[in-house]
Amino acid sequence: MGKSRNKRSRSTRSLASHVVAIANQKGGSGKTTTAVNLAAAFVELGKHVLLIDCDQQANATRWLGCNENESDLLEVFTDKRPLDEIIQTTDSGIDVVPSSTHLAGIDRAMANELGCEMILRKAIAKLPNKWDLILLDCPPALGLMTASALVASQRVLVPVEAKALGLEGLASLMMTIETVADRLNPDIQLDAILPCIVDRRTRLATEVIGALRKRLGRKVLKSEIGVNIRLAEAFSHRLPITSYASSSAGAADYRQAAMELAKRWR
Repeated sequence: MGKSRNKRSRSTRSLASHVVAIANQKGGSGKTTTAVNLAAAFVELGKHVLLIDCDQQANATRWLGCNENESDLLEVFTDKRPLDEIIQTTDSGIDVVPSSTHLAGIDRAMANELGCEMILRKAIAKLPNKWDLILLDCPPALGLMTASALVASQRVLVPVEAKALGLEGLASLMMTIETVADRLNPDIQLDAILPCIVDRRTRLATEVIGALRKRLGRKVLKSEIGVNIRLAEAFSHRLPITSYASSSAGAADYRQAAMELAKRWR
């Protein structure tokens, strides 16, 4: 279960642009699966990771066994609560800013708040220099929380399902990133695309990934996350794949992705 935030001394950040939004406006693309398991793989590499759950579904919060009866991200927006007061340290070694279903009404609650897209960015800026990497798990819709995550981040990692429909939300997300860069956050960039839910037995998956590489070149990671039943099981056991099934193909895929991204971000 979630514990009170960690008091241990930590080294300075070792990753250059350390705030990364994991986003895709299409649902079912593997965002939360990637956020949780990539964070765990980075912990194995010796990195100190903070995962901010920006999704009202709170799946990352539940996956990592956080205490859902404690404070959550909503209070940062509505009560101006400091982020470091609501961080929970989990058994997996990942620090988490939890979400809850109460976040569902945030767009309406903040409708009259000027500059509300900057709240999360300012809250992250006030955090102590404890984490090598801060990952933001975004909801599958362009609302206040996704906009806030993009404004707060330097980089965007996009999990894309290796199916024809998986490409549908990518163009829209790229336009959103361009708009945010133009108006609110000139530092943001689409940094990496991670092919997910890749059925390596099918020709379609190969064609979709090939089309991505032809269009976006080096932005598409060499690493791929294959279809793996252990990844689905890990959620029900409230463990990242690296703990639940350490020798599985799913764990190997996320470890490979973490190593590739660590080199890229260095």
